Amino acid sequence: MIQAIVLMTMLGGTGERLDWSRETKDRLLKIQGVKQVFGVFGRYDILAQVEAENMETLTTLIADKIRSVPGIQTSETLMVIF
Repeated sequence: MIQAIVLMTMLGGTGERLDWSRETKDRLLKIQGVKQVFGVFGRYDILAQVEAENMETLTTLIADKIRSVPGIQTSETLMVIF
């Protein structure tokens, strides 16, 4: 099992639309493979803990599912190694 942390920025940022950020969090939690989602302050707006069976599944999870959620502008993925 591959684990990763996905750091995301949103269009508009959390300061301007906190309710919309919560809706985005709820949408992310409905995606299979997304285990936890946190709204944060700082360089990123949302981070998600994700799991996938292999690199191909992880790539699909991030590129096709997470990045297609309305409002997600950018993402950076950190692979968990231990």
